[in-house]
Amino acid sequence: MAAKIRVIHYVNQFFAGIGGEEEASVLPKWFDGPRGPGQLIQRWAPEIELVATLTAGDNYMAENLAEGADKIIALINQHVELDTGGRPTLLIAGPAFNAGRYGMACGAVCQAVQEQLGIPAVTALYPENPAVENYRRELTIVRAADSVLGMQDAVNDMLRIGMKLLRGEAIVPAEDNTIPRGLRQNYFAQDNGANRAIEMLMNKLAGKAFETEYEMPVFDRVTPAPAVENVRTANIALVTSGGIVPRGNPDRIESASASRFGAYSLEGLDRLTSETHQSVHGGYDATYANQDPNRVLPLDALRELESEGKIGRLHGTYHATVGNATSVRQAVRFGQEIAASLVNEGVQAVILTST
Repeated sequence: MAAKIRVIHYVNQFFAGIGGEEEASVLPKWFDGPRGPGQLIQRWAPEIELVATLTAGDNYMAENLAEGADKIIALINQHVELDTGGRPTLLIAGPAFNAGRYGMACGAVCQAVQEQLGIPAVTALYPENPAVENYRRELTIVRAADSVLGMQDAVNDMLRIGMKLLRGEAIVPAEDNTIPRGLRQNYFAQDNGANRAIEMLMNKLAGKAFETEYEMPVFDRVTPAPAVENVRTANIALVTSGGIVPRGNPDRIESASASRFGAYSLEGLDRLTSETHQSVHGGYDATYANQDPNRVLPLDALRELESEGKIGRLHGTYHATVGNATSVRQAVRFGQEIAASLVNEGVQAVILTST
């Protein structure tokens, strides 16, 4: 009888059945057997044995990636010592689809398990998940859909790729539905580079299929808006991705992989103080920003310009979010919604501050 392939599955608090955002700060936990989508893993093939489900809260992991990964490793080591069935042979994380915090956690756990335990690990992410850029060079990442509608396909692909890793077989992104890692590999081609380039060019001119040997990155191009004709009469707004929010974070904006932004009044305020505002950004040391939030959202400087007549007026509402690990897709949505609101309110220019 063939030995069982002992799989450990990492999921967030939601898929583990613990709870939603109200449980997003839960510490890493171990559960014997499958939970949530782990049922799909358990049923995939008779040689698969899903021995445990590991989980942690999205917020906890986003704010404590290294510490959280270490706690996951400690849980695995602790239970391996007590388990007579042998060491786990494969870790599956997610799929996390386009969920930024969840994706970052999957990436950190996979990387830690590979490096510290020598166990192959696979996760599945939507290509625009911010974790892709962070971990694609270190990990094998299955290309997943952007929502849970792609759960079955993602689980099937992760297990198929996991079996290839266990057998030591090469992963070919175009064939295996994985995200290219951006690594160069030397090989002996049957034809020289000049001939291969001419062949691609001829195929392109003829409208035939061809595949480049070195894919170039694609950057979004935004046409700059025309200059403000007269700033002395302009209505100017403040927007920040630096995480400056009213004390207490009333909109619960996440410290990383933000899913929302907030709009807050500046009426009656000449400057921000540590008593009224704070930074919730998890990507920089917020000590100095919390001491003086004007360092990130310069309300004091704009009020001076306003009083000196150098700008027409400062708009009465500012918008804030966190840029740390926030996906391009979310950032585009934030920008479009904030811009539409400001245009409707007669704003002619925006000062956008970061960290």
